[in-house]
Amino acid sequence: MSDVRIIEIKQSVFADNDREADRLRSELKGKRTFLLNLMSSPGSGKTTTLQQTVARLKDEMKIGVMEADIDSSVDAEKMAKTGVRSIQLHTGGMCHLDAGMTEQGLKEIGVDDLDLVVLENVGNLVCPAEFDTGAARNAMILSVPEGHDKPLKYPLIFTVCDALIINKIDVLPYFDFDMDKVVEYAHMRNPKLKIFPICAKTGEGVDAWCDWLREQVRSWNER
Repeated sequence: MSDVRIIEIKQSVFADNDREADRLRSELKGKRTFLLNLMSSPGSGKTTTLQQTVARLKDEMKIGVMEADIDSSVDAEKMAKTGVRSIQLHTGGMCHLDAGMTEQGLKEIGVDDLDLVVLENVGNLVCPAEFDTGAARNAMILSVPEGHDKPLKYPLIFTVCDALIINKIDVLPYFDFDMDKVVEYAHMRNPKLKIFPICAKTGEGVDAWCDWLREQVRSWNER
């Protein structure tokens, strides 16, 4: 019998983060600031979707965007051109943000006068889903070229999200992507998941997504 002690640390790491996330969520609630955690694979169209979203909502509410990447400031520069407050968060090689890292970003961007802050998480379908950022709601983007089987392969991210945006529907004729199947598989993971097929490039379907987000912000501020 081995004398080596095996210590499972994963649970305590997640538990500590969950407590920090709950505290952060409560503080944001008190400030009447709605934090949306937006996740997806690289290249799914997060930034383009955000540009379309901001264009529809920026005259109704004050918006800030935090762009998380391992390196570069490309996305933050794009969002700044839309007229909203934007900062870039570098994760130092980490493939996700946790509650503590999110809180650092919120302090830098300043939330006292913001109604909506969007955290564009690191492009990844695995790690970001494991860490509660303190967001009021989680959303994800799945693009048509990625395939309709992703809810079967990456169940957690579909489970923790409140909304699923299916982007790049303009290329549906060119890919083996079954819309009925992806809806079925996604609802297997999360029956309450709201699903929005869109084309961020043309703006098709974005209004329905913005209507949902607008209602979430309103409800958050009324509670």
